[in-house]
Amino acid sequence: MPLKIIAAIAFAIGAASAVQAQGLARGAQDGAERGGNIAGPLGAAVGSAIGGAVGTANEILGIDRRERFRIYTQGERRPSFAHKGPIQVGTVLPPNGVVYYDVPPEFALKGLNYTIVNDHPVLVDPATRRIVEVID
Repeated sequence: MPLKIIAAIAFAIGAASAVQAQGLARGAQDGAERGGNIAGPLGAAVGSAIGGAVGTANEILGIDRRERFRIYTQGERRPSFAHKGPIQVGTVLPPNGVVYYDVPPEFALKGLNYTIVNDHPVLVDPATRRIVEVID
């Protein structure tokens, strides 16, 4: 195996080990699929590690505000929308039946709304109804 490929794999694995578990799982799955499509099994391994790192880096709330936002949404006692299928980043919610709420200014998330889906608060892009972050 060429030295450059070994170095790339080592770097990707090292980068992924510093990543949070939630973003790692989501990003790793996407990265593995893309890498596998492009370069077979080796591409899947590298794509999984890199995708995990990138997936977490794109989380909107971050660790410190995430817990505060979860607590905030629980205190609001909003009704939960029942959605069949997985609730994950990228899921597009239906045009009817979902109630969206403004995100309080203290979280500095202009242009996003939130709702509760299957008892999980989620951040949603109101223009597309696409989930951009699931708050666990």
